[in-house]
Amino acid sequence: MRAADGSLLRAYMVDDGRWRLAMPGPADPLYLAMLVDYEDRRFATHAGVDPRAVGRALWQIVTKGRVVSGGSTLTMQVARLLEGGSTGRWSGKLRQTRVALALERQLSKAQILDLYLTLAPMGGNIEGLRAATLAYFGKEPTRLTPAEAALLVALPQSPELRRPDRAPLAAEAARNRVLDRMAQDGVITSDTARAAKTDAIPTRRRPFPALAPHLTDRALAERPDLARQNLTIEVPLQASLESLAATALRGQRSELSLAILVADHRDGRILASVGSRGFSEAGEGFVDMTQALRSPGSTLKPLIYALAFDQGLAHPETLIDDRPTDFNGYQPGNFDGIFRGPVRVTDALQMSLNLPAVLLTEALGPAKVMAALRRSGVTPALPGGHAGLAIALGGLGMTLQDLVQLYAGLANGGRAQPLHWRPEAVPRGSHITAPAAAWQVGHILSGLAPPPGAPLNRLAYKTGTSYGHRDAWAIGFDGAHVIGVWVGRPDGTPVPGAFGGDTAAPVLFEAFQRLKPILAPQSSPPPETLLADASTLPQPLRHFTRRSQGLAPDRDAPEMAFPPDGAELDMTVEGLPVRVRQGQPPFTWLVNGTPLLSGTRRSDALLPGLGKGFSDITVIDSKGRSARVVVRLD
Repeated sequence: MRAADGSLLRAYMVDDGRWRLAMPGPADPLYLAMLVDYEDRRFATHAGVDPRAVGRALWQIVTKGRVVSGGSTLTMQVARLLEGGSTGRWSGKLRQTRVALALERQLSKAQILDLYLTLAPMGGNIEGLRAATLAYFGKEPTRLTPAEAALLVALPQSPELRRPDRAPLAAEAARNRVLDRMAQDGVITSDTARAAKTDAIPTRRRPFPALAPHLTDRALAERPDLARQNLTIEVPLQASLESLAATALRGQRSELSLAILVADHRDGRILASVGSRGFSEAGEGFVDMTQALRSPGSTLKPLIYALAFDQGLAHPETLIDDRPTDFNGYQPGNFDGIFRGPVRVTDALQMSLNLPAVLLTEALGPAKVMAALRRSGVTPALPGGHAGLAIALGGLGMTLQDLVQLYAGLANGGRAQPLHWRPEAVPRGSHITAPAAAWQVGHILSGLAPPPGAPLNRLAYKTGTSYGHRDAWAIGFDGAHVIGVWVGRPDGTPVPGAFGGDTAAPVLFEAFQRLKPILAPQSSPPPETLLADASTLPQPLRHFTRRSQGLAPDRDAPEMAFPPDGAELDMTVEGLPVRVRQGQPPFTWLVNGTPLLSGTRRSDALLPGLGKGFSDITVIDSKGRSARVVVRLD
């Protein structure tokens, strides 16, 4: 897998468990000169077999009674490597000779040399020049020192006995013999050979690059037929954010994970994708949390406000009521339990108040919010398949990539920009909102105070916390980039005390600092933007009025009699006793969104199998009205 600049992002072993990598470009010229001089001086002129070298080898056997030098050409060595055969028997030599002659007829000298550079054994399960330079020197084979080049020339002759990580003395001796030969033949000077002999032999194997492991696994699964794949990931940024993910939660619960996604919202390129706190082949680190469906909490509120601005329902200076309201049995409250009365829409969004967002969702209609989400290019998951007012507060499933794509559209003047991780031109999508509405939301979000210790910039960002503190979110953008952060447990269990503003927002600001020290400026307000204070707004925009305000409250809606909201209870073997007052039977009881009991006509019930920690308990009556509490079980 290659990164945006063509460098190696991640390598995979071939099917037989060996590291074998194709050359990214021309090898170091000094290495090639040493290789040809040492192994096959007449490589450029012979037809696969060098008669002079064969004759010399036979004469040495006859006169000295032993093998002094071999007669194999580089082409014959390639033939042996392709066949996997031995060189010890004359039958093997004859077979390799036939294959070598065939190779010379079918391939160019450059192609034969490239096969050698890819297949030459370099010790252990390392094959080829590129795999060897990455494993032993941690770099590509385009520029090598004389000492490095000489070691790599010597290794294929006896790869196991000369492995530098296991036999450094033997490796050093073989390297020095190559250096002496190169000085004798004039490939390098004697001074260069003496200096190269002082270089240390690498005594350990370096790990192969394995950046963006979740994304590269997805790319491989999508196109297993491609030997090389190019991605839009930027290596320095990816490495920096993987380090941030590994250290940002230091001192907190070990089971917490973290995901980060960075994109250029101008063209949709994904620049970094961190799927977990630390990648592992087993366990929760294997789960790519950029793709996991989770409740987005309050992170959809900017979209709701943008749609309200677009539809002429409200303006940033409009007053909206934050007070207890009954929506046909649905009675949401604010996170802190406080109602603030009439507030400006700007303040309502910046404080992430729940009632104003639900009021606007009711006025827009949940279907219109869902349609806007789909226009942004995402497909949210709806429990039960029906969108209700609860979507305003996170009552649906979305991924981190979905949210980053949504915010990319808002940052782009309200027009969707599909995200992609392959280097391909992707046209913009549909309009989500008008440019003025998108700008107004971005302007409001850029007025939020940064978390403590973060830079005092004007990053437009929004945080969110899902039901039961299961997910903490922070999504932000400037004039060029958008970053999303998720913190939580991959198994979806609650994280008591985790809030988007406290947990995810500091990571978001640090991620932007690592991306660039200075934010790109936001765009200017579109010409059609209504810039006015409350006193000069048109009369209908001065105070948002609920259209269904005159309806009589539903006094027969179900209410949770036990347990009370926020209660801390001891676990029992039998289960948790619950009781509802009012409502129309039969009742359905849900825990954390999963139905446990249905069709019960009694007002009380026993919910079995609840685990320790926070549980979200909901009862729904036959008319679809509901009551909900969150309790903690010890």
